Amino acid sequence: MNRTSSHLNRALGLRLVIVMVIGNIIGSGVYKKVAPMAAELHSPGWVLICWLLGGIISLFGALSNAEIAGMLADTGGEYAYYKKIYGRFFSFLYGWSNFSAIKTAAIAGIAYVFAQSLNSIAPIPPVLPSLADFNIAGIFYPFAGFNVKLTAILLIVILTYLNTTGLKTGAGLSSFLLVLMLAGILLIVVFGLSSPQANVAAAFELHTTNNTPVTLSAVFTAMLAAFWGYEGWNSVGLLGGEIKNPHRNLPIGLTIGLIVVIVVYLLANLAYLSVLPVQQMEQVNASGNSIAAVEVVKAFWGNNGMRFMSLLILVSTLGCTHATILSNSRTYYAMASEGVFFPAMSRLNKANVPGASLWYQAVWACVLVLSGSFDQITDMLIFAAFIYYGATTVGVFILRKRMPDAPRPYKVWGYPVIPALFIIFCVLLVGNTIIERPREAGIGLTLILLGIPFYWWFSRKRGGDV
Repeated sequence: MNRTSSHLNRALGLRLVIVMVIGNIIGSGVYKKVAPMAAELHSPGWVLICWLLGGIISLFGALSNAEIAGMLADTGGEYAYYKKIYGRFFSFLYGWSNFSAIKTAAIAGIAYVFAQSLNSIAPIPPVLPSLADFNIAGIFYPFAGFNVKLTAILLIVILTYLNTTGLKTGAGLSSFLLVLMLAGILLIVVFGLSSPQANVAAAFELHTTNNTPVTLSAVFTAMLAAFWGYEGWNSVGLLGGEIKNPHRNLPIGLTIGLIVVIVVYLLANLAYLSVLPVQQMEQVNASGNSIAAVEVVKAFWGNNGMRFMSLLILVSTLGCTHATILSNSRTYYAMASEGVFFPAMSRLNKANVPGASLWYQAVWACVLVLSGSFDQITDMLIFAAFIYYGATTVGVFILRKRMPDAPRPYKVWGYPVIPALFIIFCVLLVGNTIIERPREAGIGLTLILLGIPFYWWFSRKRGGDV
């Protein structure tokens, strides 16, 4: 690939920033995660509470992130912010974690749900079924559901190629897919809540089906699933070098986009829990092969509804996979441009986008598709992501003290209470995940810590401290 320019184009205005925020968030979580949350909490009312809490806490994080984004807006998002807050080593570790455990895992997880939905509409012939039980250490089963995994890999490859053709092309596709997706969800909400099967009052019931109290640990574990639904809100910061007037448009776009998503999620889950009792949601989760939203729409629209829902999930996951691929390759481009990542990833192609970075990202995302199940991938990445979300919010306090007079186009609302509450929550979520999901936490920590020898290696290649 040839380098034709050393600068990225500032092509994204406020409207497209909002589109990118929403597009990076709404993917598979709004359709799948209500079932594992119901199985954890055994109460529809508590499921709604956890979706609301997840949205509020994500908004606290976004508001804190927006202050730093407004001050330090640049390509690479948190990678660029951390250099000024914590230094180059922590900044590198974040970029490495994005590549190894967070953003590529998000691409893998969303693409996997796309492939599952496609398989429910048009069954994909089995591939290498005789190897389905092959495993690595009893944890990874690369050939289990290999037909679905190969489809997810093909999607990643196609969307990566599309993103190498230019930013305008990618952002335009995101806008189109987002309109289709929101229109589809609105149809489900309207027809679901007005259907004869709907019992809206029951959706707010707080008693549990197993007659046991809801514990704080259960709430945190359920919110691990909810946060997958909200994951991706910070990805637009990675495009700071390609946004017009980023000091204004980044914080405004983050806030508006996330508020829209919170409203959409609450309405959608209200519709789901009004149509299907929580006991049936628990059964959907136990089956392992069903998608909650598909079962809900099937209940009031029959098989045609099932096909409609599967098509909507295809559109949503296609849009979210596309948006995630587009934005997150910019971190690795920023790192490589400074000589602290694989050199090829610093090159811009003829379309003036980081093509090599996109392809490196695609290869590792495909490896992660083969590595595990959807829930294993998403729990691992949420655990890893909240370590850094907390670190970013701590940065608000550090920069307020270190750079008190620096221009701040946006100051986080409710300072210091709002950022402090978010930091406390991050600590509790990470701790609870280590206890309740030790496998996912262990995989996430291992992938993060692998960045340490790589940092040493890139430092030696660069000829000194990076």
